[in-house]
Amino acid sequence: MCGRFARRSTQQVLADWFGVELEDMPWFAPSYNVAPQSVQPVVRLSRDSGNREFALMRWGLVPFWAKDAKFGYSTINARAEEAAAKPAYREALKKRRCLAPADAFYEWQRGDNDKKGKKTKRPFAIALKSGEPYALAGLWEHWQPKEGAALETFTILTTDPNALMEPIHNRMPVILEPRDYSRWLDPGDPARPPVDLLRPFPAEKMVAWPVSDRVGNVRNNDPQLLEQF
Repeated sequence: MCGRFARRSTQQVLADWFGVELEDMPWFAPSYNVAPQSVQPVVRLSRDSGNREFALMRWGLVPFWAKDAKFGYSTINARAEEAAAKPAYREALKKRRCLAPADAFYEWQRGDNDKKGKKTKRPFAIALKSGEPYALAGLWEHWQPKEGAALETFTILTTDPNALMEPIHNRMPVILEPRDYSRWLDPGDPARPPVDLLRPFPAEKMVAWPVSDRVGNVRNNDPQLLEQF
């Protein structure tokens, strides 16, 4: 599962990283505690030019056929091994793939029982050893209600944990190598989406460290959330 992540890179850094012109990007600020149902920048291919573009979308995918936008409450993640078969994701997997920029993601490790018999949870931040930003593999959708403005939403694909993540959680988001960005975004043959890219990222390129419980409150959104605790 991936239910929180951080994006501290500036727009200039992300423009350079993803090969997009800064002046063409919608404005957005860094966020150190990205939570479901918030509006976040993702990278996709422009329908008009075919070039990469940033678009602001709500996290929690609402399929084009959904009757209610509340559908997105349960679709912040899509299991990579099931996406091709699940009605909520299969059409997006064929032709609406995107990248969600991040610098770290958060996950909670279950521990021993506390004095009240409840399982304790310890939050960790997980990033690249290089300190560089990275791209989470995503899918996006365009949903048009009967009345009102259209809504664009996205989900993040998850896969099995690598050796670093396994002691922390049994799932991890799919992180793509920069060399694979174009292949993931390119619509290609809808009947053969690049599902081979949906694999655990090499553990030796990643680092994890414990962070403050403050990350559990979505109202907290500051650089200190990424500090080792």
